Amino acid sequence: MRALARAFALMGRERDGLRRPGHDQTLGIALLCAAIFSFTLMDATAKQLTQAYSPLQVVWARFIGNVVIVVALYRGRIPSLMRSRRPGLQFGRALTQLASVGLFFTSLQYIGLAEATAIMDVNPVLITLGAALFLGERIGLRRALGIAAALVGALLIIRPGMGVFQPAALLPLIGAFTYATGALLTRVVRSDSVATSVLWSAFVGGVLTSLAVPFVWQPIAAADLWAFALLGLFGTVSQALLIRAFAVAEAGVLAPFGYTGLIWAGIWGWLFFGQLPDRWTITGAMIIVGAGLYVWSREARAARRKR
Repeated sequence: MRALARAFALMGRERDGLRRPGHDQTLGIALLCAAIFSFTLMDATAKQLTQAYSPLQVVWARFIGNVVIVVALYRGRIPSLMRSRRPGLQFGRALTQLASVGLFFTSLQYIGLAEATAIMDVNPVLITLGAALFLGERIGLRRALGIAAALVGALLIIRPGMGVFQPAALLPLIGAFTYATGALLTRVVRSDSVATSVLWSAFVGGVLTSLAVPFVWQPIAAADLWAFALLGLFGTVSQALLIRAFAVAEAGVLAPFGYTGLIWAGIWGWLFFGQLPDRWTITGAMIIVGAGLYVWSREARAARRKR
């Protein structure tokens, strides 16, 4: 818990636009892999709960757990940390995060964890596309081909027009777009501290889901209380580890290791739910990962040329 508190304290002091990552790349990679591991455990817990409870109730538990932990860690500093230079954009960014979590958790009622995770993993290339369309960043032919390849990989997993098509598979694809939108808005509001962004996400998600959850509320069985508690814990720990990883290592070094989530999602899907991804899912996932790594390598090369 002390390590978690230190990570959140760091978030309160740093500004996204002013941070200078350290050079402890090995520690950064280890922290990122631990964050991804924790995120996939949160997703597996959510999939288990959505089999018996409304996805809205599960999303509510995830954000309320997040609120409880950040309130315990920040205490009296919350009013000052909540002050944003661009509150409207912070609110919009929090809405996109709420949407991506809600869409992903809802999809887990109907499709496998590995499939949903693979489709959501198109978001890095969508961020590249969005940065070109809305933030004025350049996008060449090769990056455009990488983005197109990632979308083709997602379509291989979803397989529209075929007999095995599941409409719910579109939910994580839409979630990938909302996640990318949130990531772009995070760049725009980088004059706020990371802690400010985390608090806005937690409180906006917690308040809005609390307003809606009474309409679908189902009494929680005593045997499921631990799983609901783990949702908030996994989500908060993952977020803290992720932020700490990017504080001690360069983003370009860490980016490829984000795809380790596909491995864990496949393992949890097999161990907990007896679901093994089919050949189409594996093929589509490999295309998405390959396209993502290719786009990342192009951006890393462009960044080196600028320096």
